[in-house]
This record gives sequence, C-alpha cells and structure tokens, in this order.
Amino acid sequence: MFELFLSMYLLTMLGNLLIILATISDSHLLTPMYFFLHNLSLLDICFTSSTVPKMLVNIQTHSKVIRYEGCIVQIYFFTLFVGLDNFLLAVMAYDRFVAICHPLHCTVIMNPQLCGLLVLVSWIISDLNSFVQSFMVLHLSFCTNLEIPHFFCETHQLVHLAYSDTFLNNMVLYFATVLQGGGPLTGILYSYCKTVSSIRAISSAQGKYKAFSTCASHLSVVFLFYSTFLGVYLSSSVNQNSHLSATASVMYTVVTPMLNPFIYSLRNKEIKRALKTLFERLTMKDLIILDLKKCY
Repeated sequence: MFELFLSMYLLTMLGNLLIILATISDSHLLTPMYFFLHNLSLLDICFTSSTVPKMLVNIQTHSKVIRYEGCIVQIYFFTLFVGLDNFLLAVMAYDRFVAICHPLHCTVIMNPQLCGLLVLVSWIISDLNSFVQSFMVLHLSFCTNLEIPHFFCETHQLVHLAYSDTFLNNMVLYFATVLQGGGPLTGILYSYCKTVSSIRAISSAQGKYKAFSTCASHLSVVFLFYSTFLGVYLSSSVNQNSHLSATASVMYTVVTPMLNPFIYSLRNKEIKRALKTLFERLTMKDLIILDLKKCY
C-alpha cells in the first residue's frame, strides 16, 4: 500500500508540475483557459498534499494516530482545497462558455483583471468556509480516545462522532455543501447547456468538432471529480459502511488529481507542444552544461 500511494502521489506532483511549467514557459499559453489550468494544477498539488503525506507516514510507521491539533489543521486545508476545486471548475466552465458563445468578445470579457478577481473571490469564499467549519469543530466535545473510520480527518465523520450537540454543525455543513457544491455545479451545468446550444448552431461539422474539442478535457475532469465526489457521499448516506466510504473517497482525493494532468495533456495539442518545447529546452541546457564541463 505504501509503494502504491507513494507512486500515485509522485505522479500527481510530477504531472501537475509539468502542466504548471508548460503554461508558464510558453507565451502562446498566456490565455484565460491556461491561466485557470495553471491554478487547477497548483490546487491539485495542494489538495493531495493535505492528506496523502500523513497517510504515507502512518502506513510506514504502522501507526494510525493523529494529534487533535493536526486533525483540525487537516480539516481546514482539506475543506479549503475542496471548495476551491469546485469554484475553479465552475470558473473554467464559464471561460469555455464565453470562448465558444462570444468568441469575438472573449478577450474583452475574460480580461486579466476579471480572471484574477474570479480566482481571488474563490479563495476568499473557500477560506471563510474552511475557517468556519474548523472553528465549529473546535467547540465539539469528544471522547479521550477517538477512532475516525477514515484515512484522514473529515468534518462529516468528526461531527457524527461528537457527543455534544451537533445541530449547528450540521446546519453549517448542509449550508456549505449547497453553497460550495450545488452553486458551482449549477453554474457548470448552465454554462455547458448554453455552450452545447451554441455548438449545435454551428453549420460545419469541422467547426462543431473544433468547438467541442476545446471543452472536452474540462468536461472529462468535471465528470471525474463530481461523479466520485457525489458517489462517496451518496453511498455513505445510503450505506453506513465506513470502510467502503473511505475506499471510495480515495478516488477524488488521490486518483482524480493524478489523472487531471494526463487528461489535459493527452487531449490538448497546445499542451503537448508546450511540453515538447520544455523538454527540448531542458535537454539543450543539459548538453550545454556537459560541454562546459568538458572544456574545463
């Protein structure tokens, strides 16, 4: 298990770092779409790093213990990055909607100021939500030796294990789920409904294919994230099997961030070209360094 999760974590880090380097190094990728992709890759690194390293340490040391302070910190960062993932996917869907439905005004609407503002607002809302949820958990009372049936500290599990009144916590959880889950998902569905209508109105088959290919990668990532995320919580509400819920949650906490770079790089010619150019530059630098060493 240690080797499996370590390899998945390293693949996640490597894949997302390559996407970040490709979007920064290529001047052709300085567009809103790749600005948001850059942020998504950075977010996936942080999202995975909030849970997997501690899990790897626990597996390696044969210990399943986490300090109370560490648990609260993990809740804060996990909730923060989950919320950011939701909002950023919604923002990316809006960007694709503008690019396809309003191509002539795309650069005017999705200007750098608006793109930066959308990311900033996503950070502020997610940060406030994660702070409130962590603060609410601090006021709960627990037994001395608490067993969490999960591989990381998750707010839902802790609230159910508390022996103090959890009515307010449950209200905050439901409100946060509607705000950070339902809101972005509604925005994504609305954006793609409008996008599909615009694509259907295109007369040429080649034009339809080109328009659809620009949002195919994002659609794949959205489907993968929300299907696994909703699957975990729907299965846990219907079936109270904590082991099944913990296993299923690995999909959206470990597997999804690992697959995102492959989905974007395999289906995107511009990313492929940027990665190829990046590798060529790195190879050239290595050759120059070797030649210099030979001279000395």
